[in-house]
Amino acid sequence: MEQRLAGQKALVTGASSGIGRAAALALAKAGCDVALNYFSLHESAHEAAAQIQSLGRRALQYPVDVSDHLAVEQMVDDVVRQFGQIDILVNSAVYSDRELFWEADLQGFRRTIEVSMMGAYYVLRETTRHMIARNQGGNVVIISSPHAKLAIPSCMAYNMAKAANDQMARTAAVELLPYRIRVNIIHPGWTDTQGERKFFSEEVLARSAKDLPLGRMCQPEEIARGVLFLVDPDSSYITGSTLSIDGGSQLPWWSKRGRGEF
Repeated sequence: MEQRLAGQKALVTGASSGIGRAAALALAKAGCDVALNYFSLHESAHEAAAQIQSLGRRALQYPVDVSDHLAVEQMVDDVVRQFGQIDILVNSAVYSDRELFWEADLQGFRRTIEVSMMGAYYVLRETTRHMIARNQGGNVVIISSPHAKLAIPSCMAYNMAKAANDQMARTAAVELLPYRIRVNIIHPGWTDTQGERKFFSEEVLARSAKDLPLGRMCQPEEIARGVLFLVDPDSSYITGSTLSIDGGSQLPWWSKRGRGEF
């Protein structure tokens, strides 16, 4: 992927940590100038921007809440003003609380929907409006989740939001076909990010990782490689598809990894 995307401009949401940060750095290494959107972990975002600049790429920083439609509109307009275009969107911003649905704090429940579902829509809407007007095609990658299909308990709002993300992406892929804007989805497995520390201790993460099908958690850089694959010019016939990078976590791995022992 060395310089395969030279001259292209990317907007990455949730870019201060985890998958978003890894995607932003990978796109820069492939030749992109990158606009980084984030809402927290400001120092990490600054460090990522510095790394991108050290590669000879431009880096813009936008500490914007994606659930604020007007702020998103202004952000996208400014990225276009600064870069002249947006060729690639990676939608990775997310928020999640975990509680049984009948006990859930409604403020946190709504926040999960507002950021993880509506925020993803707002960024997709405003970015693709620019791509359509420019009429040069484009690429969108939605970082969704196996939660879109799996009814994981204590995660109802997140499950709902990710299921909506998948339908949003597929619908957008159909509607954007005439404009040569490709829209694809990634389902990451359990990924070793700062966000997981909100729910689990280091001890629990280490112990639980050993029980995963491949015996470890996914690394953000592995998801970033999937992003690069989907936006690569050689992947120009892929749209409306879902790429699972999940280490087999959606397989019946509880059957002792294929030995038929339950």
